[in-house]
Amino acid sequence: MARIKLSDLDKIKDKVQAETNLRDGKFRVRVNVHMGTCGIAAGARGIMKVFMDAIEAKGLTDVAVTTSGCAGLCSKEPMLTVEIKDQAPVKYISLDPAKAKEIFDSHVIGGKVVDKYALAYGSERTY
Repeated sequence: MARIKLSDLDKIKDKVQAETNLRDGKFRVRVNVHMGTCGIAAGARGIMKVFMDAIEAKGLTDVAVTTSGCAGLCSKEPMLTVEIKDQAPVKYISLDPAKAKEIFDSHVIGGKVVDKYALAYGSERTY
């Protein structure tokens, strides 16, 4: 039987920590991709894939991706909302994969809102 290395234990710990963070709601950022019928038809699955792939590539454990139904602005789909802990949520509209990648890099990673794609800041409830 092969001996387990410290680096193997670190990988196991990181994986379990990521799963626990998501389950317990202990994350820094929540990204909500609007996946109503209109969103899916407009390309929301591609937007979600961009975020999931980027999170996996960077090995992030403090970012959760969730989905919701229609936000009532079908002509502005695909849309997503980025909520960073202790900040007002930002709703982004009329997205494509390139815009989603820019939002991920700038807002989710860098904390800087991408104003040119933002529809609104804040909501009835804040995270």
